[in-house]
Amino acid sequence: MPESLHWQKSSFSGGADDTDCLEIAAAPTTLHLRESDTPGTLLSPTPAALQALLTAVRTCGERL
Repeated sequence: MPESLHWQKSSFSGGADDTDCLEIAAAPTTLHLRESDTPGTLLSPTPAALQALLTAVRTCGERL
């Protein structure tokens, strides 16, 4: 895992002490995602896979 990544919590997280959230870090050629509870496990989706994930999340959120 690149140590130089700057991780940011989702704006939907509960706050600074909340450890149940999605974090994202940008690298020059990709975005990395991780669950704060398991920071050693990274997802580095392709742009197409990330777009599909975001579309699915938005669609699900619209149904709620």
